[in-house]
Amino acid sequence: MTQQKSQLRQLHRPNLWPFGALAIALVVVAPVLAVIWLAFHPTENIWPHLMATVLPRYLINTVILAAGVGALSVAMGTGAAWLVVMYRFPLARFLDQALLFPLAIPAYIGAYALVDFLDYSGPLQGAMRLAMGWTSAKDYAFPEVRSLGFAMLVLAAAFYPYVYLLARAAFREQSGGTYEVARALGAGPWGLFWRVGLPLARPALAVGLALVLMETVADFGTVQHFAVQTLTTGVFSTWLNGDNAGGAAQLAGVILVLILGLIFVEQSSRRNARFHKPSRAVRPVVPVVLKGFAAWVALLACLVPLSLGFVLPVAVMLTHALEKPKAWLAPGLAQAVVNTLSVGAIAAVLTVVAATCLIQGLRLSRPSVARLILPLTALGYAAPGAVLAVGILIPLAALDHRLADAILAMTGHDPGLLLTGTAVALVLAYMVRFFGIAQGAVEVAFGRVAPSLPMAARSLGQTAGGVLRRIYLPLMRGSISTALLMVFVDCVKELPATLMLRPFNFNTLSTRAYDLASLEKITEAAPAALLVIAFSLTAVAIMARSSRA
Repeated sequence: MTQQKSQLRQLHRPNLWPFGALAIALVVVAPVLAVIWLAFHPTENIWPHLMATVLPRYLINTVILAAGVGALSVAMGTGAAWLVVMYRFPLARFLDQALLFPLAIPAYIGAYALVDFLDYSGPLQGAMRLAMGWTSAKDYAFPEVRSLGFAMLVLAAAFYPYVYLLARAAFREQSGGTYEVARALGAGPWGLFWRVGLPLARPALAVGLALVLMETVADFGTVQHFAVQTLTTGVFSTWLNGDNAGGAAQLAGVILVLILGLIFVEQSSRRNARFHKPSRAVRPVVPVVLKGFAAWVALLACLVPLSLGFVLPVAVMLTHALEKPKAWLAPGLAQAVVNTLSVGAIAAVLTVVAATCLIQGLRLSRPSVARLILPLTALGYAAPGAVLAVGILIPLAALDHRLADAILAMTGHDPGLLLTGTAVALVLAYMVRFFGIAQGAVEVAFGRVAPSLPMAARSLGQTAGGVLRRIYLPLMRGSISTALLMVFVDCVKELPATLMLRPFNFNTLSTRAYDLASLEKITEAAPAALLVIAFSLTAVAIMARSSRA
């Protein structure tokens, strides 16, 4: 009887979960909508001035940079994936996982390391002058380090693992029998790659390339250090130097259009592609053992991207950190660690909790609602940090001033800026920026729970919240922990949004490394950079372990 009454109360109780999901989705999408609104309603319309002066340069540099980084990333990632899957050579098993390590190095840290290593006062040119007896830069020719070409190289070395990870999985999923037939028909190593492996892996390569291009368009720290003027640096320059928030929003809108265009092109390119496995068990690819000169060429081809993307940055930063151990005790470093851990942890917990509530709410609503909302809430991950900063700070600042005025009118006490004067804006930016990561992990975890379990719990009188708390969460503990770690690490690495939204005199590890490196104080920046790398390596190690075949 008691159970029947409980079930009747559940039938008459309103289902608030879908409304909560809609509220969360609105918060996540609001910054992007704010950028669009601000771009069309600027306080001072400088769009004609931008088009006549800096916009063409920003746009051309961005497109050239993205094209160069995309080509290099696909070459390095696809080539390395093909070698470790199809062949066996010295260190092949180690490189299979180690080629993911550059994901732990933020691109801006790689930029600091490369410039420090190749610059006139760096060890490479110093060794050249010492060996050849040169006394000045006039005695020899050396490429300009702070240039578009070297920026492409650094970004490609940082982003090629996106292509490598997906290409490696695609090559491993292909049938070994397909390659045996191709060999029987006379195809050599290059023929197997160009005519069989590459066409079958095209969908995975398209996704990886799209991720690389989006990260390239969003980058700020690297292009700023190499003095390359792109759309992202234009947002900073127009807002902070030109004091024109409307113009910054208009440039941010251009970036957003480019990102959406990349997503559309990537999805359109794979719309009609169909790749199916045979119905019978697929025979895996059997790696060919390389010997002699071929084995060492394969090893060198894999070591080049790994060295550029991971070994060089870590070696340079470690060298500086060991040269001056007192830099670890420098004022401000401990506080930067505390700020990074606290803000990153709060943002990670709130993001995963919000993503869990969103998915639960959408599962209890109509399927058409879920199909509409899920792509929108993932849009924040595609939007660069600079774009989100514009969409968050300007509306939040207006709200903050009104809130402070209201409190002052009611109490006679001026509370100051409660939202933009604290880390609230930064936490919100992190949540919006990395909501897609948490959402994807949580959605997959929900799908792994057998539907019979929550149905049985509901039949026994459990509410939707009770089912989530007692059934879903215990079974999804591992996936939620991974999502928390991934969001936290991305918060640690995020630079553009942190630079634009941090309160006064508030530093994280990423902004401390950027501030010191921009003043050419690489030795002082090394400890913060190494701590960022250490945090990031944890997530990369988990990713490498989960992707191990």
